[in-house]
Amino acid sequence: MSWLRKKRVLLVLLVSFIAILFMNDIWMKWFYPIHYKDEIRKHAIHYDVDPFLVASIIRVETNFKPGKESKKGALGIMQLMPDTATWAMEMAKLPTISLESVKHETDANIQLGTWYIKKLHDDLDGNPIAAIAAYNAGPGHVRSWIKKGIWDGTYEDVKNIPFGETRHYVQRVIYYYNQYTDVYDTF
Repeated sequence: MSWLRKKRVLLVLLVSFIAILFMNDIWMKWFYPIHYKDEIRKHAIHYDVDPFLVASIIRVETNFKPGKESKKGALGIMQLMPDTATWAMEMAKLPTISLESVKHETDANIQLGTWYIKKLHDDLDGNPIAAIAAYNAGPGHVRSWIKKGIWDGTYEDVKNIPFGETRHYVQRVIYYYNQYTDVYDTF
């Protein structure tokens, strides 16, 4: 009997130790890393966008893997569609950025993607949840859903977003945003 009790005590101690390790911020940062912090911070400050939001979008889009091109043709670490990227380069007056740099250079992609998040945020009356949805589905769809009363633009009503991909996209971005803001004290 005493041997069995010792095993139980050791098991409880082991489980407690493992739980403490995983609750520690160092381990949580291992599970929720943020790469390209300097680039994200620089452009987030310049465009007045929450850097954790930028990091969350990157995490959902490409998991911080640069040079990606989606099946639909979206480019780079923030997965900008070529037409959107071209329009954004003109609107943001960024003549030094090209579609090639948007695809292959993380700094250029993060700059353009961060500018686009800011533009969506401003165009959607400062609604960050609607801006996240618009980053995925396009601002025209989001404005239409809100105008028609299909979706009210809040996270609490996210279940009413008619595109399943966009609904899950918003949920995932907010999930990572919450994880990042819980794990990291500052950016």
